[in-house]
Amino acid sequence: MTTTGFCTHPAMIEHDTGPHHPERPDRLRAVLRAVRLAGLITSPDPFPDFQMDFGAVVQATRPLIELEAAPIDPRWIELVHSRDYIDRVRQISLAGGFLDQGDTPVMRRSFAAALLSAGCVQQCVDAVMDGRVKRAFAAVRPPGHHAEPDRPMGFCLFNNIAIAARYLQQHHQIRRLAIVDFDVHHGNGTQACFENDAEVLSISLHQDPRTCYPGSGMGWEIGLGRGRGYTVNVPMDPGSDDSDYLRVMDSRVIPELEEFSPQFLLISAGFDAHRDDPLADMQMSEEGFGLMTRSLVAMADRHCQGRIVSALEGGYNLRALGRSVVSHLMALNA
Repeated sequence: MTTTGFCTHPAMIEHDTGPHHPERPDRLRAVLRAVRLAGLITSPDPFPDFQMDFGAVVQATRPLIELEAAPIDPRWIELVHSRDYIDRVRQISLAGGFLDQGDTPVMRRSFAAALLSAGCVQQCVDAVMDGRVKRAFAAVRPPGHHAEPDRPMGFCLFNNIAIAARYLQQHHQIRRLAIVDFDVHHGNGTQACFENDAEVLSISLHQDPRTCYPGSGMGWEIGLGRGRGYTVNVPMDPGSDDSDYLRVMDSRVIPELEEFSPQFLLISAGFDAHRDDPLADMQMSEEGFGLMTRSLVAMADRHCQGRIVSALEGGYNLRALGRSVVSHLMALNA
């Protein structure tokens, strides 16, 4: 029987971007409410006053294993971001302001929330590597995949998945790992971290960058130097639906993974390709996310001893986000 871990912490809502910012605290509240309604976690609800109608939610046959959250030690962040970068994020957070041109506000508790966000992903990695669980999901915010080694952007402070990958390499001696990012926006930060690395296969499926933030991730961007060929960008036409994504999974993503044969799979799980999401132009359903996840799980079972850690990235319609996370978790826990 597959065991799947789940890691989160209510203090991540204290990264308060305001009620009208797309990456707002209610995203985490919605995810945790939907996951509880599905019977996937059973711990007390830290947000009992949060109201959200998710409609009929598929019920889990067994719950996830809830993992204890802990903030990451900043020394592990330094595997991806410099100490000066970390200090800049800390200082601007304490003062309040923006880390970029206006998309990424921070305030006094943002830095602590970002440490928890990266820490939850790290805890998932450790739980998988020491055999407590086979797979794990980190319900975190702020997200991470837009954060480049020297630049925060796109709601992201620290690149959670990139830090987890370097941690796997340095601490757990995993030398060949893959990252699949199906957030609707290109994972530019993750690409910047690994485009010279032949031991990390980085695959991003995203809306055509000519029509969507951040404007990078063209098909011809395939890595640099010794990493050439280990960056795979798959731009999707606006309006792409479940069948389009599943076709690309079968024809491009899974074959790339099979050829690379990773020892561990990391997923940047963004759910903003959903048809109801306000920040993009795709037509995915929550069921589609589950089917994509099942394909990745089957690949991981063949090549990675089933080992997967998935971390929340985007998704900005609260109802669609909650239901999509449930579908993703059901597939991970199958």
